[in-house]
Amino acid sequence: MSNLNSTLERVTQRIIEKSKPSRDAYLDMIAREADKQIDREQVSCSNLAHAFAGALEDQEALKTNAGPNIGIITSYNDMLSAHQPYGRYPERLKIYAREVGATAQVAGATPAMCDGVTQGEAGMELSLFSRDVIAQSTIVGLSHAMFDGSLLLGICDKIVPGLLMGALRFGHLPAIFVPSGPMPSGISNKEKQRTRQLYAEGKATRQELLDSELGSYHSPGTCTFYGTANSNQMMMEMMGLHMPGAAFIQPGTKLRQAMDREAVHRVSAIGHGGNDYRPLGKCVDEKAIVNAAVGLLATGGSTNHAIHIPAFARAAGVIIDWDDLSELSSVVPLLSRVYPNGSGDVNHFQDAGGMGYVIKELLGAGLAHGDVLSVANGGMGEYGKEPWLDGEEVAWRDVGESGDDTMLRPAAQPFQADGGMRLVTGNLGRACFKSSAVDEKRWTIEAPARVFSTQAAVADAFKAGELDRDVVVVVRFQGPRANGMPELHKLTPALGVLQDRGYRVALITDGRMSGASGKVPSAIHCTPEALGGGPLAKIRDGDMIRLCAKTGSLSTDADLVTREACADPAPEDGTGREAFAMFRKFADEAEKGASPVLAAAGL
Repeated sequence: MSNLNSTLERVTQRIIEKSKPSRDAYLDMIAREADKQIDREQVSCSNLAHAFAGALEDQEALKTNAGPNIGIITSYNDMLSAHQPYGRYPERLKIYAREVGATAQVAGATPAMCDGVTQGEAGMELSLFSRDVIAQSTIVGLSHAMFDGSLLLGICDKIVPGLLMGALRFGHLPAIFVPSGPMPSGISNKEKQRTRQLYAEGKATRQELLDSELGSYHSPGTCTFYGTANSNQMMMEMMGLHMPGAAFIQPGTKLRQAMDREAVHRVSAIGHGGNDYRPLGKCVDEKAIVNAAVGLLATGGSTNHAIHIPAFARAAGVIIDWDDLSELSSVVPLLSRVYPNGSGDVNHFQDAGGMGYVIKELLGAGLAHGDVLSVANGGMGEYGKEPWLDGEEVAWRDVGESGDDTMLRPAAQPFQADGGMRLVTGNLGRACFKSSAVDEKRWTIEAPARVFSTQAAVADAFKAGELDRDVVVVVRFQGPRANGMPELHKLTPALGVLQDRGYRVALITDGRMSGASGKVPSAIHCTPEALGGGPLAKIRDGDMIRLCAKTGSLSTDADLVTREACADPAPEDGTGREAFAMFRKFADEAEKGASPVLAAAGL
């Protein structure tokens, strides 16, 4: 008899039922692709010569079709700290492949932009759409039909969802994600936040701010706060697409390298020609998608995944929406508090038990699906353990109890009873509210609106003292079709200062806030977006707005039915933004994933 929570079971069944036509079509597609997978012995010698010419010492193995050939999709660059370690990965992964009679080739590369670098800058308007470029780049890399599986090298915000979306179009192949791990911890998060707010108030110099930021972001590896990048790694564990426990092992360690080796050996073993075939498209099913959502809720993960989960789910023919996320949130307890929702970072989280502890607790409480087809031998139960080095080999052991109950708690004694990702609705549309990051006394805000169309205008009003009052700041024309749906993280310090001064403050926007945001109550991803006459385009300064996470309300007393929408702004150019006009035109709504590629493909 199943011990699954009844709500989890009900939501999963609802997702299965509404996904049936699209999921069946997807499974039919990957079955056809598997049936016609090219036998390289039948491929033109000229084609093969082009593919093998650069393979050097692997040429003979490729010529004789000696074993599986693994395609590496890498998002290496050395501007992005999380992806800098990937520079030397291909040569190591090729050595690991040879150990089991396989070969590996870099099939292609993807862009990997950093939201931390582009926050508040024009380049941020390309950020969300970079996910779809990454998906297309992955597709191009795997389209050479030379591969029996893939290793996906990516960590950060849009990179992992994009890699997954692209790889799912080749869902007849097995695939394993290979993270590189977080950088060591720097200065305390409390100190970093204090300096940011002092700078926003003009009480710290730019040099003091830069020194503080460099004390936090200081070496290769993922940023250590629990934002979108680290939420990505959590989800890959929850979906069974990593080697178990791979998420938060630091770069350059022996265990990190041993885990990479395990990933290569495993993807070589689960291909079409073996007796343990585990194609990506079968691994990523409705239950795996629900597990990703559960993990997001249980760990207080990034709100960006309210967009990314629906997008990569659609790429596998699975339909999930914010009603599903909100209903799951009502029963999934918050098991962890990682900065910005707590004091410690992901390294402290890992030391306290990490994902092994979270998954063990969720499976034990019937709050996650244990029967997902993971890439690991042994299934999802293996993800409830922790890896360690037994000599030179990786082994897995019981994770034990939480090592820090200020960081991790059992499902029976959580930080709060629900997952803290709430749907708010009303005559202003539908939006997401991350209640796990906000003090409960601020879950309800009712105040007059002050309306803006840019982050810069909010900053100017703050500096001029125009926001020193109870206020709901509305930042509109930030949706996917308006300007690519940038993150508005630079608003956080100013709004946090207003809140600390004792004012009742909230943010409503059709843009995004990152996993690094918290503290200020916010209704984000508001849909319909303002562009084209959405409700936010009809709000005027002074309109009374009510935002309430408890009742799920997002409304105004103003008569929006009879009011004309303000004019749509012209799209801005520069920094290459004009080259993404097609993406803006075809992007669908945030709740569907804001994907121009999936929308244009009719998926």
